[in-house]
Amino acid sequence: MSKENTKASILLVEDEENLHDALKLNLELEGYEVSSAYDGSNAVKAVQAEYFDLIILDIMLPEMDGINVTETIRLANNEVPILILSAKNSSADKVLGLKKGADDYMTKPFNLEELLLRVQKLIEKNKKILDKETIGNTYAFGNNNIDFKAQEATTSRGEKIQLSKKEGMLLKLLIENKNEVVPREKILQVVWGYNVYPTTRTIDNFILNFRKYFEEDSRNPKYFHSVRGVGYKYSE
Repeated sequence: MSKENTKASILLVEDEENLHDALKLNLELEGYEVSSAYDGSNAVKAVQAEYFDLIILDIMLPEMDGINVTETIRLANNEVPILILSAKNSSADKVLGLKKGADDYMTKPFNLEELLLRVQKLIEKNKKILDKETIGNTYAFGNNNIDFKAQEATTSRGEKIQLSKKEGMLLKLLIENKNEVVPREKILQVVWGYNVYPTTRTIDNFILNFRKYFEEDSRNPKYFHSVRGVGYKYSE
């Protein structure tokens, strides 16, 4: 489904019902599609089942707090933007939230206009990263085809593969820089954002997956290369 004509989708995770309803109403008035969760474990389930453009997440939640939810989402390599809401105004909480991978943080009570502005900014920033138009929405190499918009690929063996958002972003970045080594820092900045620094092993695993999907012989790669100590390269 094309994302162009669809509303941005937001997962709202807040257990205080009056606030939840008020936020949901205001977000819908701004034209967003809003899904609801009232506790941490349901929030994690929703994220596993569906793509969201943004998560608005309260810290104080039943069953699993917002910090744990953020950590769980990031450990699954999901980079959906997360805006944390907290009644706690201590900077230690803020730092912990951002350390675990949240993109922004607001303390209650907050100004609604400001919240809506931050929501809009986070969604736009995320879309910009996803929609770099330099190589278009589809790309073919060997007998492999990638559809970045649908987040899927067809391999030379005719297999259809669903790509995660991260896989799509990393593929696009490498292909846009064809035959050049893309430094690890650049990958971290573009694909993971500044708040979450995965280990080199995480990127290596993505490259190993690409070899499994797209190479004739994954041990003797033609397209996807690791350049030890520097970064990664796509070549044709």
